[in-house]
Amino acid sequence: MLERVVNGRALTLRDRGARTCRPLLDVVDVVQEFRSHGPGGFGTRICRPLSHVSFQVHAGESVGIAGESGSGKTTLARTIVQLPPPIAGQIWFRGDELTRLSGRRLRCRRRGIQMVFQDSFGSLNPSWRVAGIVEEPLIGDGMSREQRRARVEEVLALVGLPASRFGERRPGTLSGGQCQRVAIARAVVSRPALVVCDEAVSSLDVLLQAQMLDLFQTLQREYSLSYIFISHDLGVIRQLCDRIAVLHSGQLCEIGPIDAVFRHTAHPYTRALLASVPSIERRRPRSMITGDAPSPLNPPTGCRFRTRCPVAGSRCATEEPRLEQVAPSHFVACHFAGRPGAG
Repeated sequence: MLERVVNGRALTLRDRGARTCRPLLDVVDVVQEFRSHGPGGFGTRICRPLSHVSFQVHAGESVGIAGESGSGKTTLARTIVQLPPPIAGQIWFRGDELTRLSGRRLRCRRRGIQMVFQDSFGSLNPSWRVAGIVEEPLIGDGMSREQRRARVEEVLALVGLPASRFGERRPGTLSGGQCQRVAIARAVVSRPALVVCDEAVSSLDVLLQAQMLDLFQTLQREYSLSYIFISHDLGVIRQLCDRIAVLHSGQLCEIGPIDAVFRHTAHPYTRALLASVPSIERRRPRSMITGDAPSPLNPPTGCRFRTRCPVAGSRCATEEPRLEQVAPSHFVACHFAGRPGAG
């Protein structure tokens, strides 16, 4: 395990066999802010949905980002692809700092990162045909028309939508699952290194979810993809991902290998999330997280989870916890990690 520190925060390189090379994506101490205006434009307030977030993704790796609604997951996904860029921190991709690039250089480098949105139908142009939607990322990529057409046919066949049957159809004639397959095909047709999936299967039924997860795994093997898979469904993340990063109120509270985090949970928030997932043996959640998530307009001092935490102490109100190693490749931001009831 390699470790470095930026602004007092531990940033880790995942230890996977002999893998100690530079990560594909390196998110370093990222902060995102938006301005919230009151009625008539008065009373401007600062909203900070992301606060000093750091993690890495290696080639061929899948990292899941988990957390309840409002934790900052979608903001993190959009910030990674520079929509918009962060107000502080760095995002490195293939050795280039995206936050310092602009114009053509940024567009060229950003082609290596594609995104699949939760609302697949809303992300597709309803007036375009499926073949044209999937082909769009290839335009201007130096490929001939025949080469683009062959690539589109290859990818559509791989996602189970043969061009002969679906290429000339428009999104309005497709089912939700078919629209999601088109969105996935569009994301991978240019053979990016990294695909960011924002709740990409949450709107699908269980059968379609299983089909989509199989498809993601097939595409990963076929194109050597890396994934950032954002979901509130921990079962989906466990099936697809190598590592999980748990986000609460815009901050990472726990990150580590899937098995380590699920079997040896160290943060009380992660523990509560896991306890809230129904299972075959336990059809109803064992416990729920009490209280409301803190507002990004006025987060609590110290630990942002302390107002909902069963083991919070006086130190939690005054000192913000930092990610500390509790096991190989497993980090947690909690003053009382390991205390009974905390993990």
